[in-house]
Amino acid sequence: MRGLTATLTLLATAVAAHSPPVAAQSEAMPWVVVSSDQKGFALHPSGRLFIPWGFNYDHDAQGRLLEDYWQTQWPAVERHFAQMKALGANVVRIHLQLGKFMDAPDQPNAASLDHLEQLVKLAERQQLYLDLTGLGCYHKPDVPAWYDALAEQDRWQVQARFWQAVARRCAASPAVFCYDLMNEPVVPGGRRAPGDWLGPPLGDKHFVQFITLDQAGRPRPEIARQWIRHLAGAIRQVDPRHLITVGLVDWSLDRPGLTSGFVPEKIAAELDFLSVHIYPKSGKIAQALDTLAGFAVGKPVLIEEIFPLHCSPSELEQFIDASRQHAAGWIGFYWGKTPEELRQIQTIPAALTLGWLELFQRKAATLQKLPR
Repeated sequence: MRGLTATLTLLATAVAAHSPPVAAQSEAMPWVVVSSDQKGFALHPSGRLFIPWGFNYDHDAQGRLLEDYWQTQWPAVERHFAQMKALGANVVRIHLQLGKFMDAPDQPNAASLDHLEQLVKLAERQQLYLDLTGLGCYHKPDVPAWYDALAEQDRWQVQARFWQAVARRCAASPAVFCYDLMNEPVVPGGRRAPGDWLGPPLGDKHFVQFITLDQAGRPRPEIARQWIRHLAGAIRQVDPRHLITVGLVDWSLDRPGLTSGFVPEKIAAELDFLSVHIYPKSGKIAQALDTLAGFAVGKPVLIEEIFPLHCSPSELEQFIDASRQHAAGWIGFYWGKTPEELRQIQTIPAALTLGWLELFQRKAATLQKLPR
């Protein structure tokens, strides 16, 4: 989500351990697994091809995060899920904030876990799969002071408890497509100031987080691998079935210049599939495809964030079509306004989003015709 929310905003002036798990409400909703060829996804037990095609539901039209309104405006959440389904989505990516789910280092927030359970049941009713992305610290004022004061290993322990609380509630539901450990984590080179865990803000949100403050002479990819193994292991203690991934910035490749430390070939063994966030630039579609190819290291690749932010919808469609060589699915964005509503709003952000949703609907129809 690097820059996406901020850009649109500027253009517009934009579990407790004892809790029971969510029970699957519909036996007709199959589980999503990695396909036998390790190139994509399939539905179990039928083995039919599954192509993730959906939306990041990261905030509403006012820029509010889901936890800011799901308690008091639940009908809006239900309406938005129905709208995403009607547009042709089969996956919705949800972003969960750590500060809303952990009251203390060892105390999950039961009310938030209850709302998550309610959301999973809504997904089951709508036959939509959830990409549950966790550990969000998007709004810095909502990040607990005690959390930022923790040392590396203590912070990792809190993150593991977060994921165990979430996975404990979700383990029984086929509506969960995957657990995404964190949105755009980075291993810093060298040392950062105490408590300086977040990347620079984009608008009012921080999308990049650091998983350590001190490299301490360790290889950056090794730190990333150990962090993934720690969190995935915590999840697997309570949920051995659902897929695990992590949302990677496109500058994660081991190439000259900027890198996140999450080098695909060094971390792939710890994950069920790789997720990458790519926003192609106008006139540079070939470069975006080359970047995508760098993430194809023997595991399925999901383009978890995509949007015509730096290119036209037609160029984005060109990228999506060409990216099928390596990508097994695509997730864009939806903020609660339908195409019909957007056509009544005469602003640049509305026009940009409308172009995306029209492209989304058109491609959804195409994907539904692919051989199963």
